[in-house]
Amino acid sequence: MDIVKLIPKINQNPDAFSEVISEYESKLLRYILRISSMEYEEAENLLQEIFIKIYRNINEYDDRWTFSSWIYRIAHNAVIDYFRKHEKESIKISLDDEAYSHLTLSLSDGIQPDKELAQKDTRECVQKAITSLPLDYREAIVLRYIEERSYEEISDILQIPIGTTSTLVNRAKTRLRETFEKLRCIQ
Repeated sequence: MDIVKLIPKINQNPDAFSEVISEYESKLLRYILRISSMEYEEAENLLQEIFIKIYRNINEYDDRWTFSSWIYRIAHNAVIDYFRKHEKESIKISLDDEAYSHLTLSLSDGIQPDKELAQKDTRECVQKAITSLPLDYREAIVLRYIEERSYEEISDILQIPIGTTSTLVNRAKTRLRETFEKLRCIQ
C-alpha cells in the first residue's frame, strides 16, 4: 500500500487515516516497547499521541524521506520527550521470540551464547545488556537488528548522516558485545 497517495484523501476524508493506523500501529507499538521502559498500556497511550501528531502534521510530510522513516522519526521524538518528562530510571527492554532470534543471529559473528545458561536466562541477559546501553546505542541496535531497518532509514529516523549512522551502529554493536561478555551472556 502506498501511504503517500493517501495524504490527499486524508485531507478530504479523515477516516482515510485509519489505513495509516492499521499499517503502522503494531510496528510502532513494538518499536516503542523495544526502546523504552514503558508498560504496555503506557506505550499504547504514547502511540495514540504519536498518531495524533502524525495526523496533525500529515501535510508536513517531506517526500525526500520514506513515509515509514518519517513516522518512525515522530515516534523516536515522542519517546525522547517521554523520557525527558518522566525521567525513567529503570529501563526494561522486551524481546519477543522473533526479535531475540534475529538479534542473536545478527550479532553472533562466531560468538555463541553461553551453553550453561538456559534459553530464558540467555534472553534475560541479552535484554539486560540492551537495556544497559545508552539510548542512542539502544535505538541503533533495535532499528538495525530487530526492526531490520537499512542504514538509510536509520539515518532518516535519527536525522544523522549515513556515515554517522554506520559508526553509531558499529559502536553500539561493539558496546553490546562487551556488555554480553561482562554479563557472561557469551563465552
